[in-house]
Amino acid sequence: MATEVVVRAGLGYGPGGKLLDVYQPAQASEPVPAVLLWHGSGPDERDVLAPVARAVAERGAVVLVPDWRPDAPDAGRAHLIESASFVRRNVAEFGGDPERIVLAGWSRGGKAAVGVALNPEAFDGWRPRAVAGIASAYATAAPSTGTVPIEDLRRNGCALPPVPVWLVHGTADPVVDIERSRELRTALEEHGRPVSLDELATDHAGVIMTEFVPGRQRCLPSTADHAVEAGSRTADVLARAAGITVPGASPGR
Repeated sequence: MATEVVVRAGLGYGPGGKLLDVYQPAQASEPVPAVLLWHGSGPDERDVLAPVARAVAERGAVVLVPDWRPDAPDAGRAHLIESASFVRRNVAEFGGDPERIVLAGWSRGGKAAVGVALNPEAFDGWRPRAVAGIASAYATAAPSTGTVPIEDLRRNGCALPPVPVWLVHGTADPVVDIERSRELRTALEEHGRPVSLDELATDHAGVIMTEFVPGRQRCLPSTADHAVEAGSRTADVLARAAGITVPGASPGR
């Protein structure tokens, strides 16, 4: 049975007045794992991730979804760093465990999340419990670090402390080809790094339980079967990455 979720919307973080939403499992009696979830290339689109964020919270994690600006002069790096710092400092106030934070993201946000695991110096050496990349590519510079994740792995992979990497990608994604996630999985495996890849029968938007609406130029919640199924499985992956047992889900690692 899904856990009831309490949403705290529009909380401020950082000196630039950026906002984030918090999805909290109701009535948690002790600190629970947390997921910091970054949106994609559209500026200030935290609302796009609302369906999957709520689904992860229903599985028992606190989920924090900040706005950030990929179109900023620094590609949004300052916003990403500040959101991570805010969550690390304040997650306990929302019922989360500071020692069990998963860093995740969709599309460009997923590349940003994985980039932190493969170049931790860019985030003062922070090592989240795990990272998750959803429908992302990893062979160009990550906005979080300014370096290329797959090149960071090939250059420093043997020296990096292991952080589990969880990848999710739609097999019908026309925006970011699924081969980009397969490429990273292979590279991580070659370096002996813990990694899994869930391939879902959906597209770029469906993997987060949404659909792209041309008239709005935005992804909005979807009730299509493929999106509901894929988004639910993405939520399962994020929950499992946080250490939550999900009944009926694939056991993964």
